[in-house]
Amino acid sequence: MTRPVSAYAPRSERKPLYVKVVTQPALHGCWAVNISETGIGLIATPHTPSEGPREGEDVELSFSLPDSGEHIRVRGVVRWRHDASGAVAAMGVSFRAFEEADGVKLARYLASSHLQVVVAFATEQEARAVTTALEGVAKLHFASSPSDAHALVTRGDAACLVVCGQDEEQALALVESLAARRADADPSGAGPPSDLASRIVYCAPAAPERLVALFNAGRIFRALGPSPTREALHHAVLQAGREHGVRTEQWRMALELERSLLRERALSQDLPPAPGGRGGDEVGFRSAAMQRVMELVRLVAPHRVAVLLQGETGTGKEVLARILHRLSGRGDVPLVVQDCGALSETLLESELFGHVKGSFTGAVADHPGLFVLANGGTIFLDEIENTTANLQAKLLRVLETGDVRPVGGTQVRHVDVRVVAASNKDLGEEVRAGRFRADLFYRLNSFTVDIPPLRDRPEDVPELALYFLELFNRTLRRSASGIAPDAVDALRAYAWPGNVRELRNVMERSVLLSRPGEVVSRRLLPPVLGSTLALRNEPGGDGSLRARLERVEREFIREALERHGGVLRRAAVALGMDPVTLGRRVRRHGLWKEDS
Repeated sequence: MTRPVSAYAPRSERKPLYVKVVTQPALHGCWAVNISETGIGLIATPHTPSEGPREGEDVELSFSLPDSGEHIRVRGVVRWRHDASGAVAAMGVSFRAFEEADGVKLARYLASSHLQVVVAFATEQEARAVTTALEGVAKLHFASSPSDAHALVTRGDAACLVVCGQDEEQALALVESLAARRADADPSGAGPPSDLASRIVYCAPAAPERLVALFNAGRIFRALGPSPTREALHHAVLQAGREHGVRTEQWRMALELERSLLRERALSQDLPPAPGGRGGDEVGFRSAAMQRVMELVRLVAPHRVAVLLQGETGTGKEVLARILHRLSGRGDVPLVVQDCGALSETLLESELFGHVKGSFTGAVADHPGLFVLANGGTIFLDEIENTTANLQAKLLRVLETGDVRPVGGTQVRHVDVRVVAASNKDLGEEVRAGRFRADLFYRLNSFTVDIPPLRDRPEDVPELALYFLELFNRTLRRSASGIAPDAVDALRAYAWPGNVRELRNVMERSVLLSRPGEVVSRRLLPPVLGSTLALRNEPGGDGSLRARLERVEREFIREALERHGGVLRRAAVALGMDPVTLGRRVRRHGLWKEDS
């Protein structure tokens, strides 16, 4: 029996997790990178780029949790996938349904997980000192032999290894063997990337020149020497844990950025005509509301004023920002995009303003920052309501003076950047609630454009759907030949809580499911769209809640049977039902003869 994951569950905190994952469809060398209650990040080394699930496809996962040994089985959908150079693939999977009580097991593991620290070769006195120094902030795992230390470090969640003891050769041999093991692991997909390995805090005896060599080679994180103070050990281990988390997030963001840049480059070449046929500089819309929005965008584009785009999630704020940039006269300089809700304050400040080498742990080189990279062009700050008060003050200074100072630096650089900000909340309400700085709000809303939700402009849906169909025909190398009238009716009848983004995802899924030359019909749309239309068009009859639920259930079962070729057992798995129960309901709804 499977337990569904709520579609409206808030995005929970990701925690590092490096364990082997078995997938169906099979994907070679697959490991978890991080996990939350609602999803998991994966890396793999597929034999071919086509191996394993693609974006938008369902996947079944199986893996074990460290320490508890609990086995988790879950079904999910691939939200994004990127096949990087070097035969490495990365993907993000959102959970849909857990097997039996596996969702509870995962939630219990995440709620009780602390910073995991392995302590090797500690004497009784050292063990007591380490326990006192890290009490309440870390979960300790003690290893008395090299094999025990290897097993604990490679089990999947240890962020730090503290090497103790009085045997210098034994301690140094462990450090060297772990480095050698990391170097040999990546090509075969037998382990996670070496950059995500446990940080080593060295508290054993060793010659100073040997420690310097190990530190310069990146094999140890800190060298405290034998019998460090409680404060020094406490600080070093916590800093190791923080740096480990930051590098994990940076690695994930680098893969997502590379994927986004490659996709942007692909989409910029030979795009299909924009819906509405108004030309390449505009997206055409039939609704009066969106025509007014486009008039405002054309009006403000040539002028160097800050623009604030407000609207629900998925209404197309980034699309309008790109149109505005293209019409601004700055189109020869790339538009730089940053989601302010995707990073912590420290990482976001570094991304926007840059940093100098050595300004914080992991800053191994100078980074210019996005404002400098966008000099002469436009920067789009999405979900700006998620920024902190400290960062808002720094953004205000850049907007007012154009001066950017990198983190840890002393030199100021002047930039000429047009700022377009977006929010899915009313920033005026956020100011009144004390969650957003009033001075930054008044600086940003020189020109505000409110974008109406898609449910208020159903006349735009057919053209947008055709636009996405042509787009995904090209990018996915499919040949869907149009949209059937029954599918158009279903698309127009749906309320689109996810707005244009949800419509895009629906059309991407439909094009993926289509056969060569097939017209997209209701059969290829998600069942919920067909159910909405069925309820809306139901003529008279019994309008009771029971009757309506019966009709919705029949529509879901019919769609599942069609998708799985009439195979009852496969349809039952897709619906999370027992096959016997599904068989009874198929007969009750009169679907057996129809689909057999």
